[in-house]
Amino acid sequence: MIDNRKQQVIDFVKTNGQSSSKEIFDGIGETFSYATLKRILTDLKANDYLLTKGQGKGTKYVLSPAYKLISPIDIEKYYEKEIDERQIIKNFNSDVITELLKNYNSFTESELDKLALLQKEYQKNISELSETEYKKELERLAIDLSWKSSQIEGNTYTLLETERLLKEKETASGKTKEEAVMLLNHKDAIDFIIEHDDYLNPLTVPKIEDIHSILTKELVVERNLRKRRVGISGTNYKPLDNEFQILEALRNTCDVINNKDSIFEKALLALVLISYIQPFMDGNKRTARIVSNAILMNYDYCPLSFRTVDSIDYKKAMLLFYEQNNISNFKEIFINQFEFAVRTYF
Repeated sequence: MIDNRKQQVIDFVKTNGQSSSKEIFDGIGETFSYATLKRILTDLKANDYLLTKGQGKGTKYVLSPAYKLISPIDIEKYYEKEIDERQIIKNFNSDVITELLKNYNSFTESELDKLALLQKEYQKNISELSETEYKKELERLAIDLSWKSSQIEGNTYTLLETERLLKEKETASGKTKEEAVMLLNHKDAIDFIIEHDDYLNPLTVPKIEDIHSILTKELVVERNLRKRRVGISGTNYKPLDNEFQILEALRNTCDVINNKDSIFEKALLALVLISYIQPFMDGNKRTARIVSNAILMNYDYCPLSFRTVDSIDYKKAMLLFYEQNNISNFKEIFINQFEFAVRTYF
């Protein structure tokens, strides 16, 4: 989190460019001590909000290239402007993958500490479950994930109707065949990653295509990578429309994810970047959610169901990344849903 004091420092550096600690202290005024400022600067540097140039007394602080990626944005205020009024990055930005996300962390140290504690709680909880109990909880999560992931894409099945369909193969009255198939495909994809828990390690483009194929089976969705343009409702962001550039972007994404040390970072980037690239004509976000969960499960981390996330909030956070290459709101969803999964299922 960036509190008011940290924001003061960031705003000063943003306005004045590279500045020494003394220049920052004098410029802000005596709202807190110099020792406090030094601690704030150390924290902002550790979390990639600021970078340093020079050494010793000549050290200057500058805004990090990662600042735009991770700085908090008031999402409600952002969407007060209509689609054509927003100043956005309209075209796909390869640098966000090959430069920013490759070289900087999406999570702050405190966020990673929180996630690590939750992961320890998960490990403790499952160590106390029998194999039968664990499988029962995993099945419950799989049903919730199938339902919510489909609901985000416009599926109208309720959670109870989804449970009946997946457990008893009983379709709901008044619903389309395609809606039932979408849900059943989700369950098949989840069953696949549970059975082949190391399938996506390392992550490759053909393996992402395999997950997409399972999710779109028997649906009117083109397989393999897009060969033509696709539009996204609610935004003026335009994804790549060249098959070879799409393939390159996906390969770069796989490389970045495979080279990250943090499992949370790997899972978050899969969730965001597959959606950002939009490599398929349809089913991109569904594929991203399953791939992200497959990464978590491969390392024995708690998977996410996304059950309590509001579909509109999910889409707003995703569109914010498309338009501003800012991951802050989507990261918040990830952290909240990880906490929910640990506390609810296991």
